[in-house]
Order: sequence, then structure tokens, then C-alpha cells
Amino acid sequence: MTTSSKDEGFGAAGGAAGAGGDGPRVAVIGAGKMGQTLIGGWLDAGAVNGGKVVATAAHADRAARVARDFGIEGTIDNRAAVEGADIVMLAVKPQTADLVLAEIGDALRPEQLVVSILASVTTSYIEDRLPGPIPVVRAMPNTPSRVGAGMTAICAGRHASADHVAESERLFLPLGRAVVADEKHMDAITGLSASGPAFLYIVIEALADGGVKVGLPRKMAIELAAQTCLGAGKMVLDTDRHPALLKDEVTTPAGCTVDGILRLEEGGLRVTLIKAIVEAAARAGELVSDE
Repeated sequence: MTTSSKDEGFGAAGGAAGAGGDGPRVAVIGAGKMGQTLIGGWLDAGAVNGGKVVATAAHADRAARVARDFGIEGTIDNRAAVEGADIVMLAVKPQTADLVLAEIGDALRPEQLVVSILASVTTSYIEDRLPGPIPVVRAMPNTPSRVGAGMTAICAGRHASADHVAESERLFLPLGRAVVADEKHMDAITGLSASGPAFLYIVIEALADGGVKVGLPRKMAIELAAQTCLGAGKMVLDTDRHPALLKDEVTTPAGCTVDGILRLEEGGLRVTLIKAIVEAAARAGELVSDE
């Protein structure tokens, strides 16, 4: 597994090969919450040219709203969006994958790249529903991509080359960090990094509630808690040290931190978080089979 950071994205590389100096033409098929998260992150980072982005939605009013909000093209015509794209981003619900692939499959060309962010949907599932050897890359980003602090895992299908993987990385790196992983790990990654922000929001809220309990104003407590979580994560990434070692540096003998850790252990925080990842990962593998 390899990891890359955001300074290696399209902005640094000068655009995808063959896509022109201002980046590739991207079609986002399904401008729901995650589709809009990615579009907003790309535009804010200057990673894509808004004039080269088209997003689709099932209803005309949604397509028009997305077009207005982001200054891009919006449409309800998936096939038309696909035909003009260099990169086709599948961002629909996993349960609608069959329907969408049947609609756009014969409009895809081998020189295009299909990037799927559909939880539970494997690259082989997509490839088996396409008429030819179309390169498919599976990706799992998370919502902090909207503010340039995202985490995306990428894996290649059987027709995707190293260049296709690199192109996918350049698409996601401006949104934060990216790792190339084996597809067998994608459900686990979904449970950890895609669902993980929701778990951490609860942690931040609980830390802030603790601050309020001991007398802090609510707004200040939330800022303190959120920045503390951000800083702790940055310490792990920037120092490349194990979290346990960094924890020990804060935990002085007979100090207040060790008393707090004792309460966390008594409350089962560690076990509860582990179980949350296990449950989310198991569910991630079931979504495509839902009616």
C-alpha cells in the first residue's frame, strides 16, 4: 500500500496526460452528497476546470441547482455526460449500479477512465456489466475531502494500468491524502475512513460537552475539541510515530491525563470504536445487494 499527499495532485502535475493543461473533462454521474463534496473540493482546490465538469442528477431541479451552486454543467442525461468525458465518476447509490451501468455502458470507450466511489460495488461487478475492456478504478473518499483534508483509498480493476491509477490519484490528491490498496481491503477502508468522520464528530461533540460541563462556553469548547482532534491527527501523520507513543508523551506520572484515560478505559471507548469499525465494514459489503 502506498500513500501520497495533496501536493502531488493535478495542481502540481499540471493536469492529466492528454487532457490539456487545464485538466481532464470529468462527468460526475450522480450529484448527491458525495458527488457534490468532490466537485466542491476540486473547484476550491483549483484541481479541475469548472468548464470541464458536468454533473448528472435524476431530477431536473436537482441538476439545475448543482449547476447553479458550482458553476458547472448539470443534466439529467447520463449518456450525454459520459460521451464527452475523459473521466467518468460513478457516484450513484450502490443499489442503482445495475440500472446506471445498463444506461451508459455502450457509450463508454476504452480511452476513458471510469472511477467508481460506490461502496460495496467491486471493480469486477462493474467490468462484467460493460461491453468491452474499459479501465475501471475503485475509490473510497470521505467527506473531509470538501475542505482539502480528505482520505481516499484507490484500487485498480483488471483493465486499469498503472497510469490509470496515477491519474486517479491526481484526481483525489488535491482533496487531501490518497492510498493505493488491494481491493480486498476496500470494505474495511469504507468502515474506517469513510464512516470514521461520523464517529469522530461524536467524539468531538462529547469532548465539547465535557468542556461545557466544566464551565467553558459552548462555541469555545467545540473549537478547542475540533482543533485538538485535528492537531492529534496531524501529529500522527507528520511524525510517523505510533499513537501510543504520542499518547505517552502527554500522560505524565500522576497527572490529570492518566485519570482521564482511566475513565475512557472504564467506559469501553477503545472497544466501542473497534466494534463500530467492524460493524460499518460488514455493512459496507452488503449495500449492493439491498433492494
